Amino acid sequence: MIKEAYFTYSTNEISPVAHDVSFRSGIGADGSETFTPRTLIYDLKGGFGSMRKINALYDMQEEPGLPKGLWDGASAVQRLPSIEESPYQRSLNEGSEPPQLTSSTVRYWSDFNRVFYHPRSIIQLNEYELNSSLMPFEKWDAGEELFSSLDREHDILDRDLRPFAEECDQLQGLQVMTGADDAWAGFAARYVDRLRDEYGKTNIWIWGLEDGRKMQREKRLQKSVNAARAFHDISSQASMYIPIADPPSIVPADVDLDPGSEWSTSALLSSAIETMTLPSRLRAVDGARVTLDEMELALNTNGKQRIARLRFSPCADQARPESYGRGMMEGGSHEATAGLSTLDIDLFPDLDLRERKPERQHTFGQVEVVRGERERPAEDEDEEVLEGRRRRAAGLPVVKIYRTPLVYPLPDSFPSIYRHTKMRPSGLGTLAAHAALGTSSAVAGRLEAIRRVVERMVGLDEREALSNGLAEMSEAYGEGWAAESDSGED
Repeated sequence: MIKEAYFTYSTNEISPVAHDVSFRSGIGADGSETFTPRTLIYDLKGGFGSMRKINALYDMQEEPGLPKGLWDGASAVQRLPSIEESPYQRSLNEGSEPPQLTSSTVRYWSDFNRVFYHPRSIIQLNEYELNSSLMPFEKWDAGEELFSSLDREHDILDRDLRPFAEECDQLQGLQVMTGADDAWAGFAARYVDRLRDEYGKTNIWIWGLEDGRKMQREKRLQKSVNAARAFHDISSQASMYIPIADPPSIVPADVDLDPGSEWSTSALLSSAIETMTLPSRLRAVDGARVTLDEMELALNTNGKQRIARLRFSPCADQARPESYGRGMMEGGSHEATAGLSTLDIDLFPDLDLRERKPERQHTFGQVEVVRGERERPAEDEDEEVLEGRRRRAAGLPVVKIYRTPLVYPLPDSFPSIYRHTKMRPSGLGTLAAHAALGTSSAVAGRLEAIRRVVERMVGLDEREALSNGLAEMSEAYGEGWAAESDSGED
């Protein structure tokens, strides 16, 4: 977990990151204070690898047997073969020098995990097994049914989320990361319904991962139908829905990505998402912190634009972000696109740009985060504020740019996917980076593309409502601009 790398251990050193935003304090089994992530992780049977639900922070005893008095006769305990701990995890537990990880040695996400979680954070769903060929967790309905059955039995929000939420003094928002084109999308859709019922005015950001790898046509169509339902059901309840291609279709030459390794692709996603959300976790000093709500105000310009497009650039050095990427973007007039950034990696899935003319691309609102940049003079910041007011008055895209000298940390568990990194005295690397989240007409292209799949693949009883809903959502990314653009064509 990258956020762990921001911790400071000297009384003279203060981190610019407010750790209480993402971590919670507690008391371990030995009475010592603990600091664990504010998170819930749902995974299928076998998905946690060798990770134990009860870890060293909360269990200093041997695992208990059967409770006394329930059964006085002979008992036979049958255990499934346990998953062997990875050499990297073993070295962390022993305090020895960890071996270098590779794509072939990483089997589960827990193999490169560096933090302890509270036992309540780890929730294994035993109804389905990871990568099962007999009962694959692929169809939307399977996810919906699993959530409904668990919620009827346990009241999931009350059991899992409420204890964490009630610990927060000021709940800024909730973030959900989920598969968006498999059964997890159906599970997440019903989960988000419950979240919206319970936390009606809370900001809820959903990061929806879609499989960007090549696959058979039939499987691709099924995933597209799942993604269509995710757009329709999840984005309607979310404050912001960000679909992400995992892996993206195109990466620059200075990014050495292994598309077949989830360890490699998850590192790229971590870089982009962690950079984009960094301002929401900074200390509330001198206006450094920017809440999720403030970002939404710049992105959702007409009240209906809840779907955003994420882009990212790793930067060659810490000086590069100051002037990197300024200028034209995706066609259109220079006046409309000046001041927007062109970034290397587009994480938005299947733009279907072959059917859309470049000049038809338009950005409504954009939020950018530039990290690793040198301090800027106050007069430059004042000029940016004035420029923002001029753009708003002229009806140009709203652009908010947040800068921080804090670079992205690269712990030893991070794969070597970036060629442009700097090494610290500790031997760990850092990366300057630039991320942008925007609402644009490209969203309409994606919605129209999956709506055509819906009209071919979805049954009649659901087809009309889903197709009409996607068409209505698509209109929100053309209002006030499409008519203007068309009027200029002869």
